[in-house]
Amino acid sequence: MSRSRRWALAGAASAALAGLLGWQWLAADTALTESQGGGPASTAQTAAGGASRPVQGTAGGPFSAAGLAARQQQLVLWQQRYVRAEQVYTSYRDATRYPPESRLIEEHPDQVRPFEPVVEELPMREASGKPVKGLRLRTSQSQVFVAGADSAKFTIEAVDEEGRAVPLVVNRSAAQSMPDTTALIAIIQAEVPFVDDGAGPDEVAADGKYSARLVPAAQGFGSHAGTIRVLVQVTANGERGAVAFDVIYGPAAPATWAGVREALEEGSLNFYLKAQVKTSGRYVASGRVYDATGQPFALLQFNEMVPAGAAEFKLSLAGVLVHDKNPVFPLRLVDVEGFLLQPDTFPDRAMMPRQPGVVHQSKRYNTQDFSPAEWQSEERDRYLAEYGRDMQEALDQMSRLRGK
Repeated sequence: MSRSRRWALAGAASAALAGLLGWQWLAADTALTESQGGGPASTAQTAAGGASRPVQGTAGGPFSAAGLAARQQQLVLWQQRYVRAEQVYTSYRDATRYPPESRLIEEHPDQVRPFEPVVEELPMREASGKPVKGLRLRTSQSQVFVAGADSAKFTIEAVDEEGRAVPLVVNRSAAQSMPDTTALIAIIQAEVPFVDDGAGPDEVAADGKYSARLVPAAQGFGSHAGTIRVLVQVTANGERGAVAFDVIYGPAAPATWAGVREALEEGSLNFYLKAQVKTSGRYVASGRVYDATGQPFALLQFNEMVPAGAAEFKLSLAGVLVHDKNPVFPLRLVDVEGFLLQPDTFPDRAMMPRQPGVVHQSKRYNTQDFSPAEWQSEERDRYLAEYGRDMQEALDQMSRLRGK
């Protein structure tokens, strides 16, 4: 039975409540009123004038108004319980239609473009932290986690309260390692020049937006694992301010990528990310699936223990998701990222090299090649059975109270 049909039946049951309280079911359980009043009652109040008159059930015994009201109250209560039980059942069923590792991208809007720069606009602040009135700094940072030979790009520009550009001068900019423990360690420092000349990391000359790039491995941080802070001291409209960028660096990637293969297996499309694993442990990887029109529709994830050596991280696109969204083939696996989880330490992860853009394009398939079956698991079956029992109990109680 469809969900709309079940809701229609529930609404009809409520609308027909008065009719259901007729003589046939009122007389079917006179024991209820006898247990409440110590024996059969002889009168009921009339709706018109409040006078009393005998009420006879089909079995010939009197029936009390109190018993009628109690039964009606119980019926309404069980109807409400049924509605709630159905809502819980359908919500859980729909939420678990797809496997946890193959989900609609719309459920994770923050994961659609994981490699987009982190962009902020905040009041310009002095070195002491006090805001400078009327001035704001727009900044961007290409990434927070950096591993191995990777780099991070930063930009900075000044604007007024209306968003108009304000001339900016970068007085000094330098990177420094930040101790993440109480142990005595050597502090590493390096200059990180911000430029507005259209060269290197800067895209457009003299546009008021200054750019810089930090390459930790090439700037003396190759042995540092942890936070690197880039502090930039600026002047705008004669006012001095400062802004900081933090990068979490890992000197060595725990694994490297080695290509992708695909396979249509058991009604699902599996992308196998080949990797050469240097450090064994729990790896987490994710990729986005776009269709041929460029529309993102799925987020695929991997989370498993992986031994050292050649390995494959399976990203599985569930067949039922393909049936529901009907994407245009070929599909594209885009923006793949992965890391080794390092619990109880800082940083809590060791990053693998990022793979931005299209990493793999699939073959052309028909929707009929995929399985429409919903995801199944012991836990899901157990929960659905329990929620189903709650619904059935409510239905049974409603039938009993109606005298059926």
